[in-house]
Amino acid sequence: MVSPRGRRYVAIAAVFALVLIMFLLADGPKNSARGYLDQYLDHTPGAGVTSAGSRGKGKPRYLPDPTWVPPPVKDPFHSLATSKEAPPIPEWNQPKHELHVKYDLEYAPPLFIGFTRSWPMLLQTVVSYITAGWPANQIYVIENTGVQRANAKGQLTLQNPFYMNHESLNKLGVNIVQAPVLMSFAQLQNYYMYLSHQYQWPYYYWSHQDVIALSYEDGQVGLTAKAHEEGYKTIYELALEELNRTLGTGERWGQRLFSFDNFALVNREAFEDVGGWDNFIPYYMTECDMHSRLLMGNWTIKDAHAGIINDVGSILDDLRVLYRDESIEPSYSDLNPSKPTLNKRDAAPVDMKSAETSSLQKRAVAPDTPGEPSSITYFRKLQRMTAHMQKFKRESKNRQNWLGGQRGGKDEPFYYHSRGIQQGIDVLTAAGKEVFAEKWGHRGCDLVSGAGLKLEDQWRVARDWE
Repeated sequence: MVSPRGRRYVAIAAVFALVLIMFLLADGPKNSARGYLDQYLDHTPGAGVTSAGSRGKGKPRYLPDPTWVPPPVKDPFHSLATSKEAPPIPEWNQPKHELHVKYDLEYAPPLFIGFTRSWPMLLQTVVSYITAGWPANQIYVIENTGVQRANAKGQLTLQNPFYMNHESLNKLGVNIVQAPVLMSFAQLQNYYMYLSHQYQWPYYYWSHQDVIALSYEDGQVGLTAKAHEEGYKTIYELALEELNRTLGTGERWGQRLFSFDNFALVNREAFEDVGGWDNFIPYYMTECDMHSRLLMGNWTIKDAHAGIINDVGSILDDLRVLYRDESIEPSYSDLNPSKPTLNKRDAAPVDMKSAETSSLQKRAVAPDTPGEPSSITYFRKLQRMTAHMQKFKRESKNRQNWLGGQRGGKDEPFYYHSRGIQQGIDVLTAAGKEVFAEKWGHRGCDLVSGAGLKLEDQWRVARDWE
């Protein structure tokens, strides 16, 4: 028979054994992880980490250098970088004070423009909106680069894909919002919603960073008179007018699209009602997913008109043309030209005749008339040029080719190889397409009209391609 003291010793021994067993079990994963890492670690004091290749397990096989490297990108607004302030906005496009009040709006809705890569393209887009009449202080550039404060401190250079010039944007008078981390397109859209809550903006506009926006300075039937004439309205005023009209309908509206979503007006309530943007579909097909869910939720998406929005992949050689500096002949360059051929678009002026006859122009450019203001004549020249830039992009083998124009930045803070940026996005895009297909059991964008799906069908439908 065991004495009370003996029983106490047995209990203590049992507890000790249990603790020992738990410790050994907990240490198992550590030992496993240590064993895995040991193959890469040199435990010689001061040696640090060694590569697998240095331990005799093979050598890396490097990719060949490209046979063609495009010339460095140029700053299309050098005069802004070297001056104290931006040029004056064309007087007919000067924003009217508190214009939103005229349209019974409680606040001036912001315009979000997200930026990740290609500073020249962003600068062109921002300048185009400002010179078309959008108040600079109502434009919010979202720096979505992932380089923390490097751009704000001026630590990156022009050839770095993530380069953004804070000083130039400050001269233009726009707002800069730094995203906390590098986000995908879907995450960036959700971030717009977050900001709209922070600032109490239930409605907001957003634009892609690869557009050139123009007001209808030559007039547009049913919308506005010509610049310099009574009744002229800029892209900003027409956008406010559209919001006022939409709110007055009392309909369950989700979006108003100006030139698809190159420039769009958003009702935050609608986006929240259907669950926001799907972060698991980070890039292409995420718009299809969101727009489909809005329609499934009985939120309307309609086209609207406020100005001329050209989807471009090239850069005006001198952005002073957007300020209507008539001493400068409009021309443009490819940001990422292919290996030179007989047709050097990046070195020669664009054929204006081919620009004038572009079949992709959505509205005809009126012929010049004797006695008209020279500003109208110059505007038509600019309109033809930007329409041709859009045509050039749409006829390109790779319409997103402009994203690869900057290939530098080595040894700068947060450096990331330009090839890696694009390939990383390509991989995420492909994965997102797979997520979309599995989510809906359908690969196409015709979720409503073709597949007959409903909002509650997400992740419940078997594949229809098997």
